[in-house]
Amino acid sequence: IIADDGGGQISFDAGENWSTYMNQPTAQFYRVVTDNNFPYRIYGAQQDNSTIRISHRTNGGTIGESDWERTAGGESAHIAVDPLNNDIVYGGSYGGFLTRVNHKTDESRAINVWPDDPMGHGAEDMKYRFQWNYPIFFSPHNKKKLYTTSNFVHVTYNEGQSFEVISSDLTRNDPKTLEVSGGPITKDNTGVEYYGTIFAAVESPFEENLIWTGSDDGLVHITTDGGKNWNNVTPNKMPEWMMINCIEVDPFTAGGAYIVGTRYKLGDYTPYIYKTADYGKSWKLITNGIASEHFTRAVRTDPNRKGLLYAGTENGMYLSFDDGENWQPFQLNLPIVPITDLTVKNNNLIAATQGRSFWIIDDLTPLHQMNESLTSKEIFLFKPMDSYRMSGSKRTSKTAGQNHPGGVIVNYYVKKIEEKDTLSLSFYDNLGKHIKTFSTNPDKDQNEEELKVEDGANTFNWNMQYPDAEKVKGMILWWASLKGPKALPGAYNIKLHKNGNMVADQTFNLLKDPRSTATQEDLQAQFTFIIEIQEKLSEIHKTLKNIAKVKAQIATLKKSISDKDKNKEIIDLADKIVKELTEYEDVLYQTKSKSNQDPLNFPIRLNNKLAHLNSLSAIGDYKPTDQSIEFKNEITVLIDTELANIYAIFETDVVMLNKKVKKSEINLINLD
Repeated sequence: IIADDGGGQISFDAGENWSTYMNQPTAQFYRVVTDNNFPYRIYGAQQDNSTIRISHRTNGGTIGESDWERTAGGESAHIAVDPLNNDIVYGGSYGGFLTRVNHKTDESRAINVWPDDPMGHGAEDMKYRFQWNYPIFFSPHNKKKLYTTSNFVHVTYNEGQSFEVISSDLTRNDPKTLEVSGGPITKDNTGVEYYGTIFAAVESPFEENLIWTGSDDGLVHITTDGGKNWNNVTPNKMPEWMMINCIEVDPFTAGGAYIVGTRYKLGDYTPYIYKTADYGKSWKLITNGIASEHFTRAVRTDPNRKGLLYAGTENGMYLSFDDGENWQPFQLNLPIVPITDLTVKNNNLIAATQGRSFWIIDDLTPLHQMNESLTSKEIFLFKPMDSYRMSGSKRTSKTAGQNHPGGVIVNYYVKKIEEKDTLSLSFYDNLGKHIKTFSTNPDKDQNEEELKVEDGANTFNWNMQYPDAEKVKGMILWWASLKGPKALPGAYNIKLHKNGNMVADQTFNLLKDPRSTATQEDLQAQFTFIIEIQEKLSEIHKTLKNIAKVKAQIATLKKSISDKDKNKEIIDLADKIVKELTEYEDVLYQTKSKSNQDPLNFPIRLNNKLAHLNSLSAIGDYKPTDQSIEFKNEITVLIDTELANIYAIFETDVVMLNKKVKKSEINLINLD
């Protein structure tokens, strides 16, 4: 196994052949941003590899190579997505390289702020000093305004056709740090080693023209007028030569911000996170609880809970509920790995790592709800996050990303589950009509399914499906579905029961897939159509079960009759019932099919045809076609004819047979 700055490779034949970087998640990402596509995409630059954009979830089972593509910039890029067009992306790289890529037209353009190749030169020779990993970002207030930084702040309003400088040099500009790199034999001047640069910058989403910058040589600056005037607000007690790696604006406090610094290049592995609530006039170090050598790289606020912070360090993740006063590890199943950047999107937390690719927490809402009164309970149910009505499953793969499951994520806590306890989750529509129940002790007759519960935190995923139609054990169907329809967009309720008593309930919303062209009326028509098919299939299959029961009991009856001549009338009637039921049964279902390939030889019957219509009707989000409605009506008439004949036998011949058997002191025929 080889580990290098491009990832990891494996050989199974002593080095004769090596795997690619692509077949295991070992990329080293620098930064992470997202766009506003649906599903949103994640962007980052991979050390010694390409930049990438990849969907955070798919309709399939995994997130594979077909779900990602190269994007703007090079291996070290910050990336910015045009807020007006998700297919236009800006990305940087070392040497001041800056590109604009239009994914829709497959066009690329170099728009370097200053197109001077730095190769071989020390930083002192350059008009602008661009870092290996320099910031690029859009203004949250002007969607045509794109920022980037060297040792100055640059702005373009015309997609890079021209730039203007809106600051002085915001670094120490110390000549001792700007000399040629390397030596005395071999120098190393690719531009990667440039120092005295702006390494982090952001415009406040809450106050227009409020811009923060942090340099790699330890200075923090602020402007409140869009760059006309800048003030040095570097924390007084912060050690010198700090590399400001991340700046985060406080969404709850005007003038509030957090800065993250590192000094590991100076042999100092101490974590440094500072916060201000007064535009940088005063600062407070907030690292209590972070291990002394877990130097910090990133901090992000949660926009939905004041004081909830996430910190990425060289050795994993930390979490604070009290605005940084106290931190605790937030590792869960995340490997111990450097966290280079974090972002929060749609109640998801995304981490960029060095060596283990991107990681994501799909649902942060339990953290928004946690409090002492809740966590002191023996059992509680979190309010589910609003979920999109889209497909997708969570399949394990060593060579592809783990997908977000389709459906509704339900989080609940059970301090201790005893063997005698029965816990269940039940789903209801907005009118209170029961949809489905999942239980640790499921009642199969009530269409309940199994629920697995462990001590502590539990997560369940409801696939949004209504119950399946009645099944017949061993039935062979070809390209057919007995599945119920998918729940419609709207409000729903979930109830948590313990031993038959409700202990908690919550409401949630199921949201329409934004990509769907279907109207609510279309979805309702599809839902109703599938329900009607389901009801008819259930009627058929319950009838088939009753036919099987009648046949079995008649067989038992005939075996129990010793005097055949005396009971000839009973035997003849029993044989007539079996013969006629078999004829009608064969019209409803192909009884000759015993294996999955048998329908190739034995034509499918009415129930299979109706179940096939169910399969077709559930594809996509569409109302049923006119011909589907016509076919359903036509085949339902045929089905009802056969069912009527069977019901007539049950109501006459079977009743008559029972009477005759009773007179003979034999009574074995019973229907559900």
